[in-house]
Amino acid sequence: MPSRLLPARGYVGNRTLLEMGDVGREARPPDLRSEMMDSDAQAMARIMEHWEASERGDSATEHAIYAADAILDYPQSGERFRGRATIAAQRGGHPADRHFTVLRITGSGDVWVSECVITYDGVPSRSVSIMEFSGGFVSHETQYFADPFDPPRWRAALAESMLRAQAEADDRESG
Repeated sequence: MPSRLLPARGYVGNRTLLEMGDVGREARPPDLRSEMMDSDAQAMARIMEHWEASERGDSATEHAIYAADAILDYPQSGERFRGRATIAAQRGGHPADRHFTVLRITGSGDVWVSECVITYDGVPSRSVSIMEFSGGFVSHETQYFADPFDPPRWRAALAESMLRAQAEADDRESG
């Protein structure tokens, strides 16, 4: 299983973001970061900061990625939250014990997608977050959630276990 805080393959070039020394620093617009990082590496670092802060419960850093007038949409519930303060307030009021496992972050330019497992009181839920950037900040995020379900028996001969495949990949990387 991937690390709770880092994506299984969170690399820029041949160096991890932690090796680059930029993860965990105070959130700020990308143009103030190291000039050695291209704009995609800067966006990746900001998204990593967001998810790491979410896991730590650091609301200020978690929400620093959002523009003051950002919009957050939850299509499945039909909810829209307007503004960084409102986004932070609705997350801060969540009654569950939450943990975040980043599976993958991919994107370029102004559109980035994070695949995560968010665990609420020990119960995992898959999440896909689509972040749209403008001026170095997230201006719009759409988040989808999906609970796990048992696969139908009729597909058993066609499918392989994602968990087994991930475990085998992890073994190859560590061995």
